[in-house]
Amino acid sequence: MDDGRPIFLQIAAQIETSIVDGTLPEEAQVPSTNELAAFHRINPATAAKGVNQLVDDGVLYKKRGIGMFVSSGAQAKLRQRRKDQFGEQYLQPLLAEAAKLGIHPAELKTMIDRYLGANKEQR
Repeated sequence: MDDGRPIFLQIAAQIETSIVDGTLPEEAQVPSTNELAAFHRINPATAAKGVNQLVDDGVLYKKRGIGMFVSSGAQAKLRQRRKDQFGEQYLQPLLAEAAKLGIHPAELKTMIDRYLGANKEQR
């Protein structure tokens, strides 16, 4: 667990991914900070910092004395955030590289369609 980002951000991203892919459904209880700390062999305060960031973002909420839970609407909120980031993270670099290689938009679209078709056949 070390992609260069602070560990608390990695914890938050891991929980977000579990919410986006449905592993952690809305209203489900998330692992406690102690469980996260033990699993990742980190300080519980570090795990808590990642969880608290998600609380601040409205993705998780606390039930006093019980634990943290996934907020209603969290999956849609996170998916929208990731969609908004998708162009910046993936499309801009793709288009920049295509331009360097002299690949025109129509040719790029053909390549994408061909790749999508090949993936359908493999399923």
